[in-house]
Amino acid sequence: MKIDLHNHSYYSDGVLSPTEVVNLAKQEGCDIFSLTDHDTTDGLLEAQKQADEVGLKLVHGVEISAMWSNMTIHILGLNVDINNPIFQAGLKQHQDFRQLRAEKMARGLGGAGVFSALEKVKVVAKKGMITRTHFAQMLIQEGVCKDMRSVFKRFLTGKKPGGVGGQWAQFDEVIGWIHAAGGKAVLAHPLRYRMTNTKIKRLLSHLSGAGLDGVEVVTGSSSKDEITLVSQWATQFDLLVSSGSDYHGWPNQRTRIGRLHDMPNVNQTVWKDW
Repeated sequence: MKIDLHNHSYYSDGVLSPTEVVNLAKQEGCDIFSLTDHDTTDGLLEAQKQADEVGLKLVHGVEISAMWSNMTIHILGLNVDINNPIFQAGLKQHQDFRQLRAEKMARGLGGAGVFSALEKVKVVAKKGMITRTHFAQMLIQEGVCKDMRSVFKRFLTGKKPGGVGGQWAQFDEVIGWIHAAGGKAVLAHPLRYRMTNTKIKRLLSHLSGAGLDGVEVVTGSSSKDEITLVSQWATQFDLLVSSGSDYHGWPNQRTRIGRLHDMPNVNQTVWKDW
């Protein structure tokens, strides 16, 4: 089976509509698919309608930012009840912060000579959710920077003009929101956090102790060696394993929906009971 449980639409920082993302997943031969926009489930009703239309099994999901040891990590909530009030109250807390952060980022960029940044970035973001990626795309379109890497290096991190620190909920609270909605909490792309392997293992230990259900072993950019390594960690910390491309549809992103390496621990998958 072809299973891809990490994808984005324009309800967060993806390019395509939920309908277009579902159609693409169907074209790529996915059997089970999840839409996991950042800190919002607003695109799922449209995605579900299209999934029913084309005969695709859709898992309701979300990707939630969280704090661990003063660092931002991402936890996927998979197979969640999007009507759960505790879950949605938590997401609303993050959505409010994203709006506040966007305003602060725009003020910082204005001080660096990038004027009307908020108005310009709202044109780039097709829906209400404004992310750092939208600011990056705007700065590239304005000719201020040539690519994503230079944008983040010059403007959007640390004490740079558009750098605003995260004020997300702590990891154990986020796991609690997901469990309140009946979902599985899965650490997304564990090798992308600029940590040593020792620190990643400490992260997995802390999160598993707080009720984390699984870890994303296969991503759209994983090498076979990386898959083997994270698979071993999953076994070590008694975690389920998941697979997701983290598709956004950006022009410079080579990741494709459903184009994933095989999962080594097939008896340990997060979807085995679905």
